[in-house]
Amino acid sequence: MILVGRAMTVLESDLVSDGCGTHNPALGGSFGLMLDALDDLKEDEVYVCSGSSDTYALVGELMATRAKQLKAAGFAVNGFIRDTLGILDLEIPTFSYGSYAQDQAPRGKVDYRVPILVGQVRVNPGDIIFGDIDGVLAIPQAQEKEIIQRAYEKATGEKTVGEAIKAGMSAKAAFEKYGIM
Repeated sequence: MILVGRAMTVLESDLVSDGCGTHNPALGGSFGLMLDALDDLKEDEVYVCSGSSDTYALVGELMATRAKQLKAAGFAVNGFIRDTLGILDLEIPTFSYGSYAQDQAPRGKVDYRVPILVGQVRVNPGDIIFGDIDGVLAIPQAQEKEIIQRAYEKATGEKTVGEAIKAGMSAKAAFEKYGIM
């Protein structure tokens, strides 16, 4: 599966669920602002979520059904998903650590359209998200033109090297000639 779209960032946060309460009324509901975030997805946007522990899934089949209805591009979550077969049946691109059966309510709460960290990578709303079998990457909006141009040049160069190797050139000679391997 291939995933391409603009980031709709979602900041997930673990909350104590033993009735301790909160001063923020937005966090009082079962999911905080997660349902608002989900319903705010725009066509071709990617739901990019990070910030929680790995004790529950960040996306499930019902969320994927809503995202598909909204014509979102898919999901890239820094955590787990659940309802994997249902998500696969929907054919909505979804990237995660894997699957885990525990849902997020009442454990996780969210904010959205805010900068987030995925590992050590900052993702801002509107950044380009690209995912394929090798993983997911974020292209910052401020540098997207330069990055896309350089990626195109690298891919074109690698294709040239690949053709040279197929024609019999050694890997060492190809690297010496093209500087690409």
